[in-house]
Amino acid sequence: MADIRSTLTRRSFLFSAGAAGLVASSGLATPFYARGYGRPEFVHGVQSGDVDTESGMIWTRVDRPARVAVEYSTTESFSNALRLPDIDAMPQTDCTIKSRLDGLLPDQDIFYRFTATDLYDGNRVSEPIVGRFRTAPLRRRSVRFVWSGDTAGQGWGIDDVGMKTYSTIQLHEPDFFIHSGDTIYADNPIPDEIKLRDGGMWKNRIVTPEKRDVARTLEEYRGQWKYNLLDEHVRGLNAVCPTFYQWDDHEVLNNWSASTDLRDDPRYPEKDVAVYASRAARAFHEMTPIRTLPTQPGRIFRKVAYGPLLDVFFVDLRSYRGPNQGEGESGLFGWRQADWLKRELAASRATWKVIACDMPIGLVVWDDYSARRGSDAIANGDNGAPMGRETEFADLLRFIRDNAINNIVWLTADVHYTAAHHYDPSRAAFKEFLPFWEFVSGPLHSGTYGPKELDMTFGPEVRFIKASGGGIDSNLPPSAGLQFFGIVDISGQTRQMTVRLMDREDKELWRVTLDPGAVA
Repeated sequence: MADIRSTLTRRSFLFSAGAAGLVASSGLATPFYARGYGRPEFVHGVQSGDVDTESGMIWTRVDRPARVAVEYSTTESFSNALRLPDIDAMPQTDCTIKSRLDGLLPDQDIFYRFTATDLYDGNRVSEPIVGRFRTAPLRRRSVRFVWSGDTAGQGWGIDDVGMKTYSTIQLHEPDFFIHSGDTIYADNPIPDEIKLRDGGMWKNRIVTPEKRDVARTLEEYRGQWKYNLLDEHVRGLNAVCPTFYQWDDHEVLNNWSASTDLRDDPRYPEKDVAVYASRAARAFHEMTPIRTLPTQPGRIFRKVAYGPLLDVFFVDLRSYRGPNQGEGESGLFGWRQADWLKRELAASRATWKVIACDMPIGLVVWDDYSARRGSDAIANGDNGAPMGRETEFADLLRFIRDNAINNIVWLTADVHYTAAHHYDPSRAAFKEFLPFWEFVSGPLHSGTYGPKELDMTFGPEVRFIKASGGGIDSNLPPSAGLQFFGIVDISGQTRQMTVRLMDREDKELWRVTLDPGAVA
């Protein structure tokens, strides 16, 4: 199969006939009564994800029950297309479908196409919708990827500008994008307007019924995802760049854990947070192209091997945690995930091991901010020897040191600002680990907040930070310009990793280049 990267870039693909059809067929959703007697429509675009050297996941959603034809090709013209068995999009999954493309060649452009036929009227056939991704390389070629988190939070929805950070990311033509959690804000309603402190008015151009209140039912959790996919910037990036998803708290509700007490919260009629977590998890897996493991359905932690230069380890600090407050087990990983991560890190032969973590390590994130009580993250704020959840990370960091696992970098979001943290045992209360970097970036399209306090258990040092001023300057809107993402470039020639912290206007704020150490 011919390699066409030199003649067709992701950017040029946007202006191709295929992409033009995609944009036309993935416009803003129209009411069912206006389209119900027409042809099926793909109202939320396409997505790809969890792409490796030989496979990738693809996703779409139809506006009604339909039989969906799935084709893929190595050419934009689909001249050599392969057709998979048709998939029925049914109400049980909100008419979403996803499929795994297997047996692909490494480092190959893959074009995929969906066409839907109304299940109750075979004469009604949709226009096709097209997406694209490139498989991971087996050779040592350069790799570029992007990460960030936090979409549609604090009431900041789709205004006249829209979620611009996504289209800024697209300009860099990344191989993939890591969404580091808080992919939706199921507990943050979006109003029509928000009055700004300077006297101006933020106007949400699009507000759906599901976004006017917190999510409680499965349908409402699904609606949170569909809202984000009404944004043209989000759909544009999804069409040409795989997204690797993980989740955090706002996919369910703020800081949820086993100790979440909903008894005095009238918004939630069911008082067991596990009920909402179950509904949210189902929506998460239905609405994203995350790979499903038949033996462990619903599992989010996983590794994506992206060629000889990079393995990405996605951890899940939300699903297995103990209570944020009170007595009992307070861990975050759970023993199965902790064992998996150690085993996979030790077995990795990639130059760089990136741990995509949904929460930062050394920043204090209180469960109850007003009382400075409980911990939603890892650090407990005492600056001393590891205690509570810190012991899990101390054990992991000691394991990495004892097994001489080099070139580990942590990426995260969650705190709604961007920063570079360097951890070193010479500054730490706990000293049994190798120095490492943690890079923080976000939000994508949410409120911006001030810096968190550092806990010195693992010796973090802030090398760069850009945030709001905190206090009255908290929860700044996206229009304030403090929306952030990070770019990682790994050179195929030198194997060096360069990390850049960016804002949504595409201004480079800071960068560092890291040399690879010994490679196992």
